[in-house]
Amino acid sequence: MGVDDQRLLALLAAAPMPLSQLARALAVPPGQLAGQLQALVQAGVALQQQGDCWQLRQPPDLHQRDRIEQLLAPATLPLLGGLEVLWEVDSTNSELLRRPLPQAGVSVLLAERQTAGRGRRGRHWVSPLAQHVYLSLACRFQGGIAAMAGLSLAVGVLVAEALRGHGLTGVGLKWPNDLLLGGRKLGGILLESRGSAQDPALAVIGIGLNVHNAAAAAGAIDQPWTSIDQHLPGLAQRDGVVAAVLNGLLPGLVAFEREGLAPFLTRYAALDVLAGQPVWIHQDGQRQPATALGLAADGGLRVLDQHGQRCLHAGDVSVRKQ
Repeated sequence: MGVDDQRLLALLAAAPMPLSQLARALAVPPGQLAGQLQALVQAGVALQQQGDCWQLRQPPDLHQRDRIEQLLAPATLPLLGGLEVLWEVDSTNSELLRRPLPQAGVSVLLAERQTAGRGRRGRHWVSPLAQHVYLSLACRFQGGIAAMAGLSLAVGVLVAEALRGHGLTGVGLKWPNDLLLGGRKLGGILLESRGSAQDPALAVIGIGLNVHNAAAAAGAIDQPWTSIDQHLPGLAQRDGVVAAVLNGLLPGLVAFEREGLAPFLTRYAALDVLAGQPVWIHQDGQRQPATALGLAADGGLRVLDQHGQRCLHAGDVSVRKQ
């Protein structure tokens, strides 16, 4: 990768520095370092060049594990099996899937950036440096994969409620895994698992949330999106967002393992942005009109189309404009 970005940014956070001095401090050729600085600018880092001198206009919003832990509620801390921050990883979900099954508590992994972030159905998740939240949790389900039915929907409820409590009162849910604000995508959830139907199994919950309005990454996102700082400019600090999510999510996971999806259905209905809306159903390369009717008891999406009522368990749904 060349120079360690973390070391480079640490030097510039201390004081502006000429390129030649930076190159000597990092023991790399100035030409190579100049290319890396330009790459960081393109990635959205607030670097500025004045003559030969480079400086940080604004320090990147980097995670601090101690700060996150200080923001966690007393009821959350005992449920935490570990909290780790990586500078770079291919995918936080992939990394946790490579690790052993947690024996106790929920293991939490954050990254400053992902090189191969994944969304639902293998889609690429844009993950610029220190701009958004790239969060994955690994937890042990004693009842096996069968006990995870509806988990991603419950996680959506818990995350949306946590964000509303953080001040984002308009956050809603679009089946099956999107968090929306003002009709635009704020984040998403990716649930993956490893194990058998009945034996203790691993659930890996990936959560991506747009925090900063990273103009450098906007062109890589293929749908209308928004970020927390566009709605709460004074509160868009990544560690505060992470702590709010964990404070809502970790106790909620305990309740889900004990009670399943049923207690979350009413709460989901209060957040459902599709219910009663005309929608398009995208399945097998085809698009069909329907009306969304809300969740079924098993977490499927009830719809009404030309053939009558039915329940979807796969595919994508988008709002159909009148």
